[in-house]
Amino acid sequence: MTIDKKLLAILVCPVCKGDLVYEEGAQELICRIDKLAYPIRDDIPVMLSSEARQLDNSEG
Repeated sequence: MTIDKKLLAILVCPVCKGDLVYEEGAQELICRIDKLAYPIRDDIPVMLSSEARQLDNSEG
């Protein structure tokens, strides 16, 4: 799946309102500021901080 560029342009991190980076292989949206990875499930980004995965230092 590829995220629509228009959708990616309007999605922001719900924690800091910063930009997100799409990681196609992992099917995640990454916030480099907060070091959080938001999953994409069934082609739908899950933009809940409670569902985000904390990135370790080597990932972010």
